[in-house]
Amino acid sequence: MKYSSVISAFLIGLGIVLLGLCVKSAVKSYGERDRVVTVRGLCEKEVQANKVTWPLVTKEMGNDLPQIYDRIQATNDKILQFLKSNGIEESEISVNSPDVTDRIADRYSDDGNISSRYSVTNVIVVTSSKVELVRKLIDKQADLLREGIAIIAGNYQYPTTYEYTELNSVKPEMIADATAKAREAADKFAQDSDSKLGKIKTASQGQFSISDRDQFTPYIKNIRVVTTLEYYLED
Repeated sequence: MKYSSVISAFLIGLGIVLLGLCVKSAVKSYGERDRVVTVRGLCEKEVQANKVTWPLVTKEMGNDLPQIYDRIQATNDKILQFLKSNGIEESEISVNSPDVTDRIADRYSDDGNISSRYSVTNVIVVTSSKVELVRKLIDKQADLLREGIAIIAGNYQYPTTYEYTELNSVKPEMIADATAKAREAADKFAQDSDSKLGKIKTASQGQFSISDRDQFTPYIKNIRVVTTLEYYLED
């Protein structure tokens, strides 16, 4: 009986010791789970725009709408000939309906100073993937002046725009690069804090943004993405 009591006491004591070790290990593990580092990785890439929208805007003024219409038709024929003879396909050209303003009917106008009643805005739009070709034609549009056609430049309502439409083709490479940079920053932090980098706790890709590189080269785009990673730190 005495021997049995000793064995029982020993087993109870051993159980308490093991339970204490388990609790200590659990507390340590729980505490380490709170040791994390959050890092961000940035990736930027410059690309050439692969789509351009170029509005060619002209204006006609006068008092006789049929005459204005005839001038618009003649102007459009010359612009279309200029575009097609320089490599722009018919499928890349759209001719908008003329926008007519009756300046006398406009209640904000000064009737006494109006010499031409009608102001007609005419827009032909080129939408093309031939960005370099269109850029050359924009520089070459002075040729239309020889035909008596003045293209209105700098109209804020009809800006020339450049786009990059193949974002999906560069996403994987950029995400990998941003993630690698985030990992590098996390490794450096772990080394500086005498720790080891553990597994990823959370990860966020962030949003891709596309913007002009600068105001002078809108046909060169800057793509940017930031990834945010949170790592566990271990001893």
